[in-house]
Amino acid sequence: MSTVFIDGNTAAAYGVKLCKPDVICAYPITPQTPIVEHLAEFVANGELESKYIPIEGEHSAMIATVAAAATGARTFTATSSQGLSYMQEGLYFASGNRLPVVMAVVNRSMGAPWTILAGHDDAIAQRDTGWVQVYCSKGQEILDMIIQAYKIVEDRRVMLPIMVCFEGFVVSHCYDSVQIPSQEEVDAFLPPYEAPYKLDVDDPMIITTFVEADWWLGFKKLHDEAMEAAKKVIEEVDADFAKRFGRSYGGLLNLYRCEDAEVALITMGNLALTSRLIVDRFRERGAKIGLINLRFFRPFPREKLLKALENIEAVCIIERNCSPGGYGGAVFNELRSALYSSGLRPLVLDFLTGMGGRDVTPSELEEMVSKTLKAKETGKAEREVEWVFGRRKA
Repeated sequence: MSTVFIDGNTAAAYGVKLCKPDVICAYPITPQTPIVEHLAEFVANGELESKYIPIEGEHSAMIATVAAAATGARTFTATSSQGLSYMQEGLYFASGNRLPVVMAVVNRSMGAPWTILAGHDDAIAQRDTGWVQVYCSKGQEILDMIIQAYKIVEDRRVMLPIMVCFEGFVVSHCYDSVQIPSQEEVDAFLPPYEAPYKLDVDDPMIITTFVEADWWLGFKKLHDEAMEAAKKVIEEVDADFAKRFGRSYGGLLNLYRCEDAEVALITMGNLALTSRLIVDRFRERGAKIGLINLRFFRPFPREKLLKALENIEAVCIIERNCSPGGYGGAVFNELRSALYSSGLRPLVLDFLTGMGGRDVTPSELEEMVSKTLKAKETGKAEREVEWVFGRRKA
């Protein structure tokens, strides 16, 4: 194991290299491009024995990845924002054919207006395509989750594609100390992929064929059951990884100072790091605040969230996405749906911010938590859903 000072994109590339994919389909898009550039360099230098295929566009990149995965190859691709949207048709083919594709998604808000900066709206828009989605907060987690991703989705109980998501620039281009495990350690953790079914000229089969309505519905039900099964697999893989490498991310959720909390702050991705600082500040003032880092948005960890919220009186959700014409962000709506049948009735406040690359400062986070504490004390929120533009101060 070695320790290096690298950015998030480089961490992703090293994670892929250690997993030894058979096929890499690459098309550049900011801020993802350095991932596939590093992988091209690894292949060119003989450090990685993979078929590296430069593709003419994101749609073709996904279809080529699907084709390779259908033959039983371990595959990788990466994209961002408009590129992910352009892939959408292929996303359904990957998940519907139950192909364990691993894709890095460097989150960037969708245009128009045009931006190259961070927001979760690109991946959240694809939440119903049937892909597992995990959101990472820093370089070490990215590298580790690329490795875990292959083990999760190649499990026979799952066999679904996965997006390993992290924010553009604030994570993809920022440097941090990252431990890179040895190839021998990763090989012991992640065995070679043996596809349970594949296209083979010596054993012909058909995939993506036309089916009757009842069959189609049955396939979709099996797909949903596999997503549910993934919850257990995610927890098992995290525990195995922690045992071997000494790092655990909590599986579906990562809880911080939640044991006696009365108010919970829920975030995804990089905001979880700053949110820890805010939790500590409020704890010093005597406020019982805890942090729930929602790592997996798909499968949505309903049961674990409800368990974490059993004694919570008010919830402060901070999310980098919105649904124009709806009410609140994706996490807000998923959580309230889960709460509806649970008997739990905490106040839930949703703060929409951080899209289009907008900074979310510690002072703004403090203000959001303060509003949630006030709602807890009064028993009523002034606004359930609020857009936060704030004042630019640290």
